[in-house]
Amino acid sequence: MENIIIRHETEKDYRAVEELTREAFWNVYVPGASEHYYVHMMRNHPDFIPELAFVLEKDGEIIGNIMYTKAWLEDEDGNRKEILSFGPLCVSPKYQRRKLGKILIEHSFEAARKMGYDVNINFGNPGNYVSRGFVSCKKKDVSFVVPGNYPTALLVCELVPGVLDGKKWMYIASTAADCCDDTDAVEAFDATFPPKEKAWAPSQEEFYIYRHSSVVR
Repeated sequence: MENIIIRHETEKDYRAVEELTREAFWNVYVPGASEHYYVHMMRNHPDFIPELAFVLEKDGEIIGNIMYTKAWLEDEDGNRKEILSFGPLCVSPKYQRRKLGKILIEHSFEAARKMGYDVNINFGNPGNYVSRGFVSCKKKDVSFVVPGNYPTALLVCELVPGVLDGKKWMYIASTAADCCDDTDAVEAFDATFPPKEKAWAPSQEEFYIYRHSSVVR
């Protein structure tokens, strides 16, 4: 694509990014969406990393963005390692399937390496991420909640190859997304946008299966 640039998000971009996020996630994982409220609240959370908040712009229009929070891995001795988790990663529906998400991931990963980060972990649809270097959490011995629990949707990408080898890890997510548990607040914020119809989509069942399944030995 021509005439695209990647730059850091600024305060003047906030509402446009929230509108983009709403459009990109509407009816994808649940009827409606809460990701735009998450974006709105994330910026004030202590785990938010503004240096890794990027927008992708084409001809002056924001058509993609990526945002990050801190997360942690804890080894068997109780030692914690600070890592990253990105999301939401958004591309405008009219520009999807053009590798723009890949461009945002690669650009932000390079910035993250320069900041000293070497691991990124996300919950997501494996089909969207395995071509970007992500692998099952089981392959890197990263559990979630209890030892030996390897959710299908928990995906690991080593920004420095082999950095997790030789240890067992427990993933500890940021609490930044907890705000979305307040459904009244989500609905109140959504009401500040133009009305959209909530509906069922096959992608919702697909992600439900991923979220509620695990990789076993």
